[in-house]
Amino acid sequence: MLADVIQELQTPLFWVGLLQIIGVDIVLSGDNAVVIALAARRLPQVQRRRAVMMGTAAAIGLRVTLTVFAALLLDLPWVKTIGALLLLWIAVRLIIPGEEADSDSSEASGFWQAVRIIMVADLVMSLDNVIGIAAAAHGSLLLLVLGLLISIPLIVFSSQIIMRWMDRFPVIVTCGGGLLGWVAGVTLVSDPAHAGLLESARWLHTVSGVAGVALVLTVASVLKRRRLATAPVPIEEGHRP
Repeated sequence: MLADVIQELQTPLFWVGLLQIIGVDIVLSGDNAVVIALAARRLPQVQRRRAVMMGTAAAIGLRVTLTVFAALLLDLPWVKTIGALLLLWIAVRLIIPGEEADSDSSEASGFWQAVRIIMVADLVMSLDNVIGIAAAAHGSLLLLVLGLLISIPLIVFSSQIIMRWMDRFPVIVTCGGGLLGWVAGVTLVSDPAHAGLLESARWLHTVSGVAGVALVLTVASVLKRRRLATAPVPIEEGHRP
């Protein structure tokens, strides 16, 4: 086994494939970094990095597993549709302001919730990415794992920068949710179950992306207004009974 690994490392095809995988991850890591930043931004500073590292590592592991079965999984009808609907729900939740944690247990719950969101959203957003990664790996599991492990620092570093921007410019949160809506819309119409429809309407990719953005922002806006309308009004000090 070890001899096979050493022999593979000595082939030019291995290093070319590794560079291709890293290139694919660099190009496609932007939306993943956005969802990680959105999920972790409400956590205290001390918990942010830990949630990002744990969520990203788990997501990479899931992506490796998904890539191994990519050819079989992505050919199944309705898989992408379910993933797209799940991503729409995640996008709306990430835009709506969360309730502040008021105890250690609620902070712990928020931490693990952020980790779960990072895992699920990254997995859904990787449904298309894994095809390119699997092709670049040329059937080599070692090449696949190494390439994805190298991409972890890139995604973590990018998400840290985006979180700082979100703290300074809250509008980025809305833009990030819109981006997830676009990805969900495009993923939905690329499902093999809708192949017959797409053959006669190629423009649906753009339309569905725009519709995904509009749906996420509209639903989030409505839920925000409802939350503000039902929120208890703070009692001023001078008006206490």
